[in-house]
Amino acid sequence: MTSSISAWIWSERFWLPENVSWADLEHPPPGVEYPRMGHTLYALPLAVGVFLLRLIFERLVAKPCAHILQIQAGVSRQAQPNAVLEKVYQSKLCTDTRQLEGLSKQLDWDVRKIQRWFRIRRNQDRPSMQTKFCESMWRFTFYLGIFIYAIRHLWVSPWMWDTRQCWHNYPFQPVIPGQFNYYVAELAFYWSLMFSQFTDIKRKDFIIMLVHHLVAIILITFSYANNMLRAGTLVMCVHDASDIFLEAAKLANYAKYQRLCDGLFVVFSISFFLTRLVIFPFWIVYSVLFESWEIIGPYQAWWMFNGLLLVLQTLHIIWFYLITRIAIKAIFKGKVSKDDRSDIDSSSDE
Repeated sequence: MTSSISAWIWSERFWLPENVSWADLEHPPPGVEYPRMGHTLYALPLAVGVFLLRLIFERLVAKPCAHILQIQAGVSRQAQPNAVLEKVYQSKLCTDTRQLEGLSKQLDWDVRKIQRWFRIRRNQDRPSMQTKFCESMWRFTFYLGIFIYAIRHLWVSPWMWDTRQCWHNYPFQPVIPGQFNYYVAELAFYWSLMFSQFTDIKRKDFIIMLVHHLVAIILITFSYANNMLRAGTLVMCVHDASDIFLEAAKLANYAKYQRLCDGLFVVFSISFFLTRLVIFPFWIVYSVLFESWEIIGPYQAWWMFNGLLLVLQTLHIIWFYLITRIAIKAIFKGKVSKDDRSDIDSSSDE
C-alpha cells in the first residue's frame, strides 16, 4: 500500500521529461552528484536553528542597536480589567452601535468610555516600536547576507547571463555546493517564517504572505527534487533583492530618520518594480515557459511549476498595488508615514 502511494506521488511520467527515469538520476557518473529529495530534509532542523539564531540575534544585536538609536520598548497603557468587555474583545467581533449601546446598559458605562476601553485594549496588544525594529533588522540582515552569497555564486554561472543554459542537458545537471547551500538556507528560512508568522506582527497581507510562503516552500522543494536548480537560484535571488531595501526603509522609519526612510522607500519601489514586474516575468518566467518548452518540451510537472510561478507573479502585482497606495499617500502627506504591509489592528478594530 505504502509503496503504491509512493509510486503514485513520485510518478516518472509526472515529474520527469519523456524518456527520463529516476534510475537515470540515481546513478550519476563518478564525481557527479544529482539533487535528491532527501537533501531538502536538512532544511527542517536547520529551520529550527534559523529561528533560534533569530532570537539570539534580536536579543544580542538588534535590541542593543535599538537602545543606541533610542528606540524604546514602551509600556502600553493597561485597560481596566473587565470580564464582559474582555470576552467581547477576544471574540474578535466588530462592535457596532447596537452592541455598544447594549454593553452600555449592561455595565452602566457611557458609550464613549466603552469605546475608549476597546481602543486602549487594542493598543495594549500592539507590538512596541522596538519589537518591530528587531524583527526588521533580522530580516534585513538575512536578506542582505543571502543576496550577497547568491550574487557571488551566480556571477560566475553561465545561466545568469544566458538563461537557455538552465535547460541544456536537463535534467542531467550536477548540483554544485553553492547551489545546495543556497537552496537549503532559503528553504530553512521560509520554513522558519511559516512558523514565526503566527507569532510575528500581524499584517494586512497575512493571508497573502501565508500563500507566498507555501508557494515558495513548494517551489523550492520540488524544483530541487526535479533538478531545476539553475532557474530556481535566479528566482530566489530576484526575490531577495528588493526585500533588502524594504526592511532598510522600515528600520529608518522606526529610528525616525524620515528623509532616509523616504529615500530608501523610493529605492525599494524602483527595485521591486524592476525585479518582480520586469526581470522576473520577462526574463525568468519567460525562460521557464518558452525556452524550456523549446529545449526540453513540456511535461506534467512543468505545468505545475509554471502555474506556481504565475501565482507568485499575481502576488507581486497585488503587492505593487499596495506599494503604489503608499506612494500616493506620501505625495500628499510629504512622507512615507506607514507601510501598508506593516502592522495593523486586529480584525475587531473599527
